[in-house]
Amino acid sequence: MTPSPPPSPPRTAGPPAGLARFNASARPDAAAALHEVCVCPEWAGGVLAGRPYPDAEALLAASDRAVAALTPEQLARAVAGHPPIGRPRPGDPVSAGEQRGMTGAAAGLRAEMLELNLAYQRRFGHVFLICATGLTAERMRDAVRLRIGNPPEREQEIVRTELAGINRLRLARLLTAAPGPAGRPREERA
Repeated sequence: MTPSPPPSPPRTAGPPAGLARFNASARPDAAAALHEVCVCPEWAGGVLAGRPYPDAEALLAASDRAVAALTPEQLARAVAGHPPIGRPRPGDPVSAGEQRGMTGAAAGLRAEMLELNLAYQRRFGHVFLICATGLTAERMRDAVRLRIGNPPEREQEIVRTELAGINRLRLARLLTAAPGPAGRPREERA
């Protein structure tokens, strides 16, 4: 399976107000917002270093560069921040929304996905990571079936590509979210 290129947010007229908020945020506030996108501090540091961004595409490109620069240990730290497919963290509307394709899956498919997740984790030492937004439960299952046979080096590069896609989608949501208290984006509800 060849990974899809990281998705880009829909084009809008002019830069989103969220980008102006992000650029103007105090470093600790911007770092906290980025932590909601990806828990890896090295990725966040790479993104923060490029502020202010002239447009969303420049921010997304910086995110891609920061993911590409992660060492294997840093990539593992980033992946550790993601729950297994089919088991979003309770009270985490972001991962629940991203994994929405598993919501109505039949019990047999859910059980198979759990088994595949565990087998994948035993083989590679981390959760199966896929940019699940918009994917059906069957497509996620087929992807883990296919990828579990990859050599570790190949799988690490696929994981890096999937992480970049997830980060792009989350950054796009961050930029379009309405501001909450103290100018921080409101938490999305799935």
